[in-house]
Amino acid sequence: MAKQTDKTKKEPTVKKTPTAKPSEKEAAFPETEPIKTVKKSAAKKSADKPIEAGKISTPTPVKTKGSKTAKVKNPTEALTITGEHAGYMEFYSRFTDFDIALFKSGKHFKLYEKLGSHVVQHQGVTGTYFAVWAPNAKYVAVVGNFNYWGAGSHPLNARWDGSGIWEGFIPNIGNGEVYKYFINSNTGQDFERGDPFALRWEIPPSTASIVTDTYYEWKDEDWMYNRRQNNSLHKPYSVYELHVGSWARSPESPDEFLNYRQLADKLVPYIEEMGFTHVEFMPIMEHPYYPSWGYQITGYFAASSRYGSPQDLMYLVEKLHQAGIGVILDWVPSHFPGDANGLYNFDGTHLYEHADVRKGFHPDWKSYIFNYGRNEVRAFLISNAMFWLDRYHVDGLRVDAVASMLYLDYSRKHGEWEQNVFGGNENLEAISFLKEFNEAVYQNFPDIQTIAEESTSFTGVSRPVFLGGLGFGMKWMMGWMHDTIKYFSENPVHRKYHHNQITFSLIYAFTENFMLPFSHDEVVYGKGSMLGKMPGDDWQRFANLRLLYSYMFTHPGTKLLFMGSEFGQSAEWNYQHSLDWHLLQYDSHNGIKETVKALNQLYKTEPGLFDKQFDYSGFEWIDGGNADDSILVYARKGNSENDDLVVVLNMTPVTREGFRVGVPKAGTWKEIFNSDQTAYWGTGVINYDAITSENESWHGREDSIVITVPPLAAAVFKRQA
Repeated sequence: MAKQTDKTKKEPTVKKTPTAKPSEKEAAFPETEPIKTVKKSAAKKSADKPIEAGKISTPTPVKTKGSKTAKVKNPTEALTITGEHAGYMEFYSRFTDFDIALFKSGKHFKLYEKLGSHVVQHQGVTGTYFAVWAPNAKYVAVVGNFNYWGAGSHPLNARWDGSGIWEGFIPNIGNGEVYKYFINSNTGQDFERGDPFALRWEIPPSTASIVTDTYYEWKDEDWMYNRRQNNSLHKPYSVYELHVGSWARSPESPDEFLNYRQLADKLVPYIEEMGFTHVEFMPIMEHPYYPSWGYQITGYFAASSRYGSPQDLMYLVEKLHQAGIGVILDWVPSHFPGDANGLYNFDGTHLYEHADVRKGFHPDWKSYIFNYGRNEVRAFLISNAMFWLDRYHVDGLRVDAVASMLYLDYSRKHGEWEQNVFGGNENLEAISFLKEFNEAVYQNFPDIQTIAEESTSFTGVSRPVFLGGLGFGMKWMMGWMHDTIKYFSENPVHRKYHHNQITFSLIYAFTENFMLPFSHDEVVYGKGSMLGKMPGDDWQRFANLRLLYSYMFTHPGTKLLFMGSEFGQSAEWNYQHSLDWHLLQYDSHNGIKETVKALNQLYKTEPGLFDKQFDYSGFEWIDGGNADDSILVYARKGNSENDDLVVVLNMTPVTREGFRVGVPKAGTWKEIFNSDQTAYWGTGVINYDAITSENESWHGREDSIVITVPPLAAAVFKRQA
């Protein structure tokens, strides 16, 4: 049995959650049924309304001899704890027969309302109900400070229906109580495990779960009411990706994290200023190893306590919503770590992970892969996705490492994987799971988006399930990202030899609903920052980066930019430190920031850039073959021809005067954006005056305009009505 650290055994340092009196409906509810909360409006709905704190009397456990955690071969002969509630475990259940049937069939998608720990009233007494799935256990008990971690004190009852669920009610304990499950497996081993459905965990390196609730009086009604429009695929969708622990820290205490509320005070006005429509948080679920950036999760239903309470995170989401900013969470159903307190080998058997090492172990991350063919595991994962959308009002989930889920031979050598029943390398169980996940979340939350990080040519990732797709709303355009970075890293004098790299994406740009990502993965592990990838002297590096972002924002698809990249962070990302905000004192870095602000404004106000961002009719090459000059010219089109734009990109530092461009329609054309403005630290080669088209055929168009093309810059023109 794993020993508890002293930190785990101490009283938790977290604050108690504000509580409220039970509603009349709760008081009138029969004692034999679980407590239910009063339904609220769509914007204010929450769950687990806390029981009045005064009704919980926390007794002082009687001192006992021996270790606080009982080490026993036969738990029924364990040390007996005495005291007001010691050894008192009543039968009580929140499960109906229908719940159990759904759970066994893998169709219960709100398991967070049943499993885990819940403060309830039972027979007039307030206490905590515990329920855990451990089908291969012979004995399960709740251990914690309240019973001196004694394994024989509070055993749970095994349900009689073959569900593998153990449950019970402990009176007189409530929010703030730390606990684990002691499990005596049918393998003969003893374990202490955290609660897979815990809503909060201790701050690492401590590892116990904490009884808490997710009750919150939401004040984001306007956003939730209008979310369908704000979150639409036919609207601007510009995402700012960030890591909570390293976006910013206090200058006075650089080694301390900002909590969720402090982050809200700084982040919300910054995102408003920059003009991003959404924020994407790298995983904020509880994870023991901080350098994993949150991608090695043990507490799937818990917001990381490093940054505050569940209600603190809800406050952050609420403030973003009140400012008209959507919230996306990174979600990791692809793998989990082998930590002793997590999901791995949970009840002494391969419960959550696949037993076959060829399917159950991830060679890249030395982690474990969920058994997508097991009904209860599918219900666990889909319930988890629903939980964040439901309880935290999240507007989207970006699903991590989808490619690793789709293929049985992903990162595996010959002989390390087994073909599926049809002789192929597709993971049929994972594919089925992803389809069911997307169907479930879109059915229950039709105005959210799911986004796949998927790097292969798998067909139909962002197509509906009924059309044979996986059902995601969007897919990261990884090929575009790699080709673009490779092209821009070339010296401009050599770019004419790599012209196909920058034009190739338009061959497949409309096969999926693509998001264009410059994510955290591109600025770590020696890859350098986005600015660091740009060639040339200082002026060329900054001009190249402004040009790259201009290309990104005028290319079809939605956008994602990792924190720090928006002001030209010089060093690659370091999760242990704050971003280098001091760089904004320099005109060059501030110029990058101002460029991104202007591009976000352009994207949000010009329908030609978003009306048809996933439709081939929204893009047209005017001149994609000018490799010698390394100049690209294309049109972006909206639902109205009055919204058409002409984009000119000069990939060299040579100014092109008297450059003729074919235009979609005769008229007066005005430059509405130029990345070479002096305000952006450019050289100021601007087309100030409106340009009247001439009836001279060029680029296959009947009419054309003559412009000056700025060096290493983008210029965007719009016809004046």
